[in-house]
Amino acid sequence: MSLFNLPPIWMAPMAGEASSAALVAAVSAGGGFGQLGAAYLAPARIVEIAADIRARTDQPFGINLFCPQPWLRDDTALDAYLARLAAWHTELGLPAPTRPERYEEDFDAQLEAAIAARPAVISFVMGDPGVARVAALKAQGFKVIGTATQVGEGRVLQASGVDAVVAQGYEAGGHRGGFLGRAEGALIGTMALVPQLVDALDIPVLAAGGIADARGVAAAQALGASGVTVGTAFLLVDECPLSPAYRAALLAATDADSTLTQAFSGRFARGVANRVTRELEGVALPAFPQPNAASRPLRQAAAKAGQADFISLWAGQALPLNRAPGTAAQLVAALSKGWRA
Repeated sequence: MSLFNLPPIWMAPMAGEASSAALVAAVSAGGGFGQLGAAYLAPARIVEIAADIRARTDQPFGINLFCPQPWLRDDTALDAYLARLAAWHTELGLPAPTRPERYEEDFDAQLEAAIAARPAVISFVMGDPGVARVAALKAQGFKVIGTATQVGEGRVLQASGVDAVVAQGYEAGGHRGGFLGRAEGALIGTMALVPQLVDALDIPVLAAGGIADARGVAAAQALGASGVTVGTAFLLVDECPLSPAYRAALLAATDADSTLTQAFSGRFARGVANRVTRELEGVALPAFPQPNAASRPLRQAAAKAGQADFISLWAGQALPLNRAPGTAAQLVAALSKGWRA
């Protein structure tokens, strides 16, 4: 099925360090479809970065948000988490960690900012945006995309009226986008998930997870995907503003270093294992987004200090497949070789 006149090679929307106008614009200008991971951005910053993207390219791009997550404040569990962070704060010469003043941005304000920015696509993870919200966005001319980790989630999203669904396989880097059953969603591999969603739905499916080169793109198309979203490979292109420590850790990691962890945010996400993920493995944590906000000062200081053991090194399982230096446009061209027009 058609991807509404957009290229089949999409950059996955990566929040955090990769939320860069230069990177998103370079992907779109280079023949792919760039997306801004805006989940952690203040509404005014979303508008600012979107304007910067537009100043760099006249090609379309997307904006992605996390659906609102139900959570209960748990100061007892949070204080226990902060106590675990304290030793690492001391190691980096930081003040003792404290409870955050703010845990997350206001979703409705973020969405209004995304609407004002007028991207071609507004996409969501970690939930169903709902019939009313999807209809309102589509009435304003946006294409709306949801994220599914199992067929049941895909059916819910289709019933809400989304234009396409991202099939997020187990291999994908970053936070899990599921919302039915377990918080991390179903842990189904991309090769099994994509054809099941293609068969079950009447809307386009984009494959995500484990795709890093032209072979992965060709495989996704053979499984029935209408396009692919690639994240980790774009972390290493010239335009991505990763900290040197993060970049070095990605270049050094092996296939066996990939792990699913709650250690940094309280919600399962895939990245490269380090001291924090190993030492907090199996430890009960307060619900997302409390640890995410609490660990932010540690992560930011570690990035500046070049200490990868304290950074959330989000990356997918296909990380070792694409480490060639180059630009976003060169990566888009390399990936596109796997797509049959």
